[in-house]
Amino acid sequence: MSKIFVLAIDGPAASGKGTIGRMLAEKYGLDYLDTGSLYRAVALQMLRAQVPLDSESSAEAIAKSLDLDLTSDPEIRSSRLAEAAATIAALPKVRAQLKVIQRQFAQRHPGAVLDGRDIGTVVCPDADIKLYVTASPEIRAKRRFLELQAAGSPLSEAEVLADVMARDKRDTERATSPLKPAEDAHLLDTSNLSIETAFGSAVDIIETHRG
Repeated sequence: MSKIFVLAIDGPAASGKGTIGRMLAEKYGLDYLDTGSLYRAVALQMLRAQVPLDSESSAEAIAKSLDLDLTSDPEIRSSRLAEAAATIAALPKVRAQLKVIQRQFAQRHPGAVLDGRDIGTVVCPDADIKLYVTASPEIRAKRRFLELQAAGSPLSEAEVLADVMARDKRDTERATSPLKPAEDAHLLDTSNLSIETAFGSAVDIIETHRG
């Protein structure tokens, strides 16, 4: 790829978009950013500083000077941080600050793969290719439950499904940058696909539609 190539991947939690995004980045030699990790990092910094999560001014200040090393902190993958990040993600000023970081990342040569919930609609509306990766709530809950079970979580599958559906509701109904497919996004439903098959389908879309 001679010019900067940007691939935007959106979708709900546990749809497979992160795994697919990392695999595509490796295949095409692009940088990869899980944009959700930025929100989790802001939330983690706020929790450690004992700052109320609904303090938009504090969250904005932290987002402006965010320590990106926090995105690799194992704690950001906890259920506690997922809930905290959902609160942070609803704050418009935080989204505005993190959008700057994401857009700068997208301009790295030779390009980047960014996954999140508003990449194709807000962060990179001019992305070369946009994917919307989804799966049924029940399938996504099952995937998440197995991950949590392996990590020793006591949550039941029913509780995980309730969490998934509550998160979907928050993401799709928030006033700022709600989760939705971009008008020109290619839909990839992974409900009945293995990760290898889903990855192959994503590659087929890219190869068919990139200029």
